[in-house]
Amino acid sequence: MSTPLGTFVRAKRDSLRPEDLGLPAHQRRRAPGLRRSELAARAGISVEYLTRIEQGRDRNPSEPIIRALADALSLDTAERTHLRYLAKISGGACAGHSRPTPPDRTVRPAVRRILELLEPGIAFVTNRLGDVLAHTDGFAMVMRDTGLLDAEEPNLTRFVFAHPRSRSIFVHWHQVADEQVFNLWLGPSTESFEWFTADFAPVAGAEFTRRLHRHLPPPRVPLTINHPRANQLRWERETLELPTPDAQQLVIWLPADEATAAAVDQLRHRPQRATLRAV
Repeated sequence: MSTPLGTFVRAKRDSLRPEDLGLPAHQRRRAPGLRRSELAARAGISVEYLTRIEQGRDRNPSEPIIRALADALSLDTAERTHLRYLAKISGGACAGHSRPTPPDRTVRPAVRRILELLEPGIAFVTNRLGDVLAHTDGFAMVMRDTGLLDAEEPNLTRFVFAHPRSRSIFVHWHQVADEQVFNLWLGPSTESFEWFTADFAPVAGAEFTRRLHRHLPPPRVPLTINHPRANQLRWERETLELPTPDAQQLVIWLPADEATAAAVDQLRHRPQRATLRAV
């Protein structure tokens, strides 16, 4: 059985074009991408060892091997970070598992105060699973008509894959879906990842599971929303990692153009709910 590390290496190897790496492109190939022998040669390791990594039979490659694979696969900075993370969690895959449990949803008082200072801005606290743990009134103003905040415990990942309106709300739905699934691999922990995916995969279906085994970091692009009352809104997003054990993040949406800024000003004239809502 492969590991997340092995799955990533194989997926990235299959995605590379030999000619981009100076290798002959005219040779007949049974599969797309690089051959194992070609990647092994570039990384300076044996084909047999690379096979063990891809198949999950070697779960603890050394740091020099991880760096060599990153160089051989021509990984960018985000992909190198992800490769190291996958090597870390794959190394513990053979240890005994405790029963997976959901992460703590507590938001520290200091973080709540930061949200209050950000009013009337569009900001929320989340974790890598997509839980919306707290948000500004500005965020509620923008998202209340989309259906995201209708759930008792709102979760952006569940909304993207399971809510009937998500594909019409997010203009670039596939980009958002890629981002949410990739985030699952980054925390809060292997246990919480297993808890969430085991619970959600049967509901989310093939679009979710296909992305779950891709492992390739998606590019960051502006978020475009078809708002029910304000047409299209385009957002630049800034994400601040919070010092918590549950991989919480403070996400701030900034209008990406003047039309969005003007539409948000119009939305602010509508009646508002209570200021800060902690979910």
